[in-house]
Amino acid sequence: MTSTQSPQAPLDHGPLDGVKVLDLSEDIAGSFCGRLLADYGADVLKLEPPTGAALRRMGPFFGDDPHPEKSLFYLLMNLNKKGATLNLETVTGRNILKKLVPHVDVVIESFRPGYLADLGVGYDDLAAENPALIMTSITPFGQTGPYSQYKGEEVVNYAMGLIMSISGVQGQEPLKHGGSQAQYEGGLNGAASTSMALFLQSSTGEGQHIDVSITECVASSAMATQTIYPFMGGTLPRRPATGSNFGHPMPCKDGWIIVQTGGGATWPDIADFFGDPQLMEPKFADPAQRLRNTEELDQVVLESIKERGKWDLFTKAAEKRMLFGLVQTPSELLDCPQLESRNFYRDIEHPVIGKVKVPAVLFNLSLTPYHFNRPAPTLGQHNAEIYVDGLEYSREDFVRLRQLDVI
Repeated sequence: MTSTQSPQAPLDHGPLDGVKVLDLSEDIAGSFCGRLLADYGADVLKLEPPTGAALRRMGPFFGDDPHPEKSLFYLLMNLNKKGATLNLETVTGRNILKKLVPHVDVVIESFRPGYLADLGVGYDDLAAENPALIMTSITPFGQTGPYSQYKGEEVVNYAMGLIMSISGVQGQEPLKHGGSQAQYEGGLNGAASTSMALFLQSSTGEGQHIDVSITECVASSAMATQTIYPFMGGTLPRRPATGSNFGHPMPCKDGWIIVQTGGGATWPDIADFFGDPQLMEPKFADPAQRLRNTEELDQVVLESIKERGKWDLFTKAAEKRMLFGLVQTPSELLDCPQLESRNFYRDIEHPVIGKVKVPAVLFNLSLTPYHFNRPAPTLGQHNAEIYVDGLEYSREDFVRLRQLDVI
């Protein structure tokens, strides 16, 4: 049965419209969590110390200028948020936080477990001000356990979460994937769990404390590997240095490619792609013999592509229905036709940096799509709106709060 109704036009608001969030985090994970909520309709206020969140001091910086408004990480992780400053190390600052909490649904934080409670503004303290409050805590090891008070960093979470154990080449040091993948995993899981808690909150009016361990987020992505050991006593080894049977990225004339068997391609298709008749000899064409001749296979394959361009190889691989990828450079990714066709990037105008293109749309919702509303806030940009218009401090008190280093 076919519907004659036209698809409903996208709405001009997000699925989290009406949700109010205080983002106290200073790292990538917490900031990314808040940004995801903001991207899909939540009203998120970035609340940072008067000197600025630590993320403002994290490079790279636009134009290599270490300016607090030019951190590209801060810019990207805080899109669509408003921003204000508040010094939680002061009694007045903590009292102001308690005044803000009844007006919000969620607080995001990434401090050392126990830090906020020691200041008298932990989850229990804030829930007394707002019983429906959801607090999302994203930390290296979680709120409890013997490691909970340890500091962590991207590479530490990666190492402790097992992924490094199976990454790299046999006989050499374990490797970490590039970028801040552990931090992003923490932010994604934080946003997902917060959305679940908001669903319950909307039904029952109950709040709760969400405890996200970044190390556990990383470990969960290796769940299949973890299962092997207790059931079989085995582990997934790192790749062999040679003879990996297409397991390594392979150099060609102008970059690197990766090829895998499978997909819709037969071995004759793959042999034709590489263009060397040796590949149809039984020692390569027969799967069992191929596994015994992987080092020689590597030599044949590498020789066949060393003078061929990766984009020409990409086109031919698609024709052969091969599992194939090429290693895109940053400039190629910026101009990637696939990402362009899906509006992955957005041009934003920042008051200090100017116009810049950023990766924006992480997933598409047909009815409530991504909306870009504002660039990352400058330090204290919305202080007057929050404290004078919102909490109704007088202008004189507002100035006094600044003089006392409260905001």
